[in-house]
Amino acid sequence: MVVGTIIGASIFVQPSEITARVPSVPGILLVWSLAGLVTLAGALICAELASTFTESGGVYIYLREAFGPALGFLWGWAMFWSMHSGIIAAIAVVFSRYAGTLIPLDPVASKGVAIGAIALLSVVNYYGVGVGSRLETLFTAGKLVAIFLILGVGLVLGGRVDAHFIGAAEGTSGIGIRGVAAGLAAGLFAFGGWHMVTYSAEETVEPRRTIPKALLIGTALVTLIYVAMNAVYLYVLPLDSVAASTRVAADFADALLGAGGARLIAILVMGSAFGGLAGIVLAGPRVYLAMARDGLLFKSLGAVHPRHLTPHRAIWLQAAWAGVLVATGTFRDLVSRVIYTEWIFFGILALGLIRLRRRAGLARDYSVPGYPLVPLGFAAVAFGVALYEVSAAPSRTLSGLLIVLVGLPVYFIWNRKAA
Repeated sequence: MVVGTIIGASIFVQPSEITARVPSVPGILLVWSLAGLVTLAGALICAELASTFTESGGVYIYLREAFGPALGFLWGWAMFWSMHSGIIAAIAVVFSRYAGTLIPLDPVASKGVAIGAIALLSVVNYYGVGVGSRLETLFTAGKLVAIFLILGVGLVLGGRVDAHFIGAAEGTSGIGIRGVAAGLAAGLFAFGGWHMVTYSAEETVEPRRTIPKALLIGTALVTLIYVAMNAVYLYVLPLDSVAASTRVAADFADALLGAGGARLIAILVMGSAFGGLAGIVLAGPRVYLAMARDGLLFKSLGAVHPRHLTPHRAIWLQAAWAGVLVATGTFRDLVSRVIYTEWIFFGILALGLIRLRRRAGLARDYSVPGYPLVPLGFAAVAFGVALYEVSAAPSRTLSGLLIVLVGLPVYFIWNRKAA
């Protein structure tokens, strides 16, 4: 689930974003490696918290325990209205767009395919976390096979290209802190979703051992894959071509396999997007279930299906709102405005680990190595990424932060009614 959720469609498009910001091959590989190390640090933090708290809900539970229910509510609020539902809508649209390269689709039909993918995966997850996780495992296995084939084809057929790593020398001396920071912010987006495995802790066998192991192995494997794929892209394509491309994986395939390569990549991206979507659809309702149990959402959303043992009402609510975002196209604006706030929460979460370490009576089966340097360093990077995004586009990001903060009066009004 960790590997399948992280490797969605980003690795097939995001390399261009980083290459444009860091104009050298060594710098590009450095940024991808740094993004992997930062993600691994976050995974270590979540691993300790998952070995301490085994309730479903993940980050929501950890923020609630460290700083109180108001902060946990804000995380869930941002998840439902924008961060999580918006990402579901965005990946479903990527899936439908690539489907359109195989079978021509008009705009209405394309939205229908995206909404249909969300509905199908919601039905699968309605019938049980086992069914959903098996589907996720199947698509992840196929995705990894395809990625290793890409790497193999690049190494074997890449020799046909006249020159390799073109542009490796240009700009190398000009790599600055700002360029690395910009590239890191873009790279971390491609690693998104690493924390979602913690959402379904109650449905995980031996969560205190399984979730930490999954986080560590999964993030390490994804980091190796991402660095290797970027190295192969740059082995075959000139650096300027990678930076200018909007479909770098398809251009890579065209360079080695001819015009038919793009169709093969389209099938791969569809499978990758569908597999990533499966994990994200599975994860979200577990947070809404935990919030409903705490009285922060309608009690009906805390219902568990008597036979399938899934949060069925939360699943349908998530599917409905994500479908609305696809149909209206509003997910683009919401995600671009709010996604950076996720890193504010992650920074707070790292500080919350330090706070929870001081609480008596908490047992854990796993401890973050290098404590407290790892959580403090991760928090500094997380807040730095958020500050960079605000400085890059202040009007857009600050209005996005306002969307999240609207949840505070909602929380206090809800609590007053509950009392």
